[in-house]
Amino acid sequence: MSTTNGTRRPTAFVTGASSGIGMATVRELAAHGFETVAGARRLDRCSALAAEVGGRAVELDVTDEASVERAASEIAVADVLVHCAGMAIGMDAALDSDEEAWRRMFDVNVVGVLRVTKRLLPALRAAEAPHVVVVSSQGALDVYPGGGGYTASKHGVHALVRTLRLELLGERVRITEIAPGLVETEFGLVCFDGDRDRAADLTAGFAPLQPADVARAIGYAVTQPPHVNVELLAINPRAQATVNALAREEAAAEAGVERPAERPQEAPR
Repeated sequence: MSTTNGTRRPTAFVTGASSGIGMATVRELAAHGFETVAGARRLDRCSALAAEVGGRAVELDVTDEASVERAASEIAVADVLVHCAGMAIGMDAALDSDEEAWRRMFDVNVVGVLRVTKRLLPALRAAEAPHVVVVSSQGALDVYPGGGGYTASKHGVHALVRTLRLELLGERVRITEIAPGLVETEFGLVCFDGDRDRAADLTAGFAPLQPADVARAIGYAVTQPPHVNVELLAINPRAQATVNALAREEAAAEAGVERPAERPQEAPR
């Protein structure tokens, strides 16, 4: 545990830290003075990130009990736990979908959050002002065709966050949910099994959120005074009105096609 003039630096443990929002969050919290612990399956990426910000890296698979136990054993005090690990698989209609894909999404998006929080709870309780942040999605608040498994899992984690807030009421633990809309990350590549064209279509023709935009919101939430709890922050690109309503004016202009703003195109988060 690092100290400055005898004072312990607060520790922030971030899951899904090998890319996207997780990686940006590690950088953001390091800039706020946290000692960061970057956790993900891709340890090489986490190690490079840790070297960049002066933090630590651990190998972490949120679906593997033993992996979570090993990572948790390295953290005596956790001031902040940020859940960024998450995934979507496919865009099939619910009745045509792969049930195993649903199980995988629930294991990462819901059970993974529960599993890591349970194992880190002693370290969180050891902190003076512990804070759990869960990055969900606009899909936790809405639905769209083809997103049944993903939105069901994100609705599940939204319910989990609210439940934990009730069950830990009276303790010092704060719990925040961050629900972003479309962000330019590896989300599409995972969702479409590496198909770069389909992934690129998700954010074509408008300015999506960047991982750093979401990370700044996380930084805002965790740096509030201990008596303040930011319960839910929903963040969208300007061009996104609901989970699947997008105005792609830029693409229309580039193609020379008239596309009124009041007739948005649809794309999922």
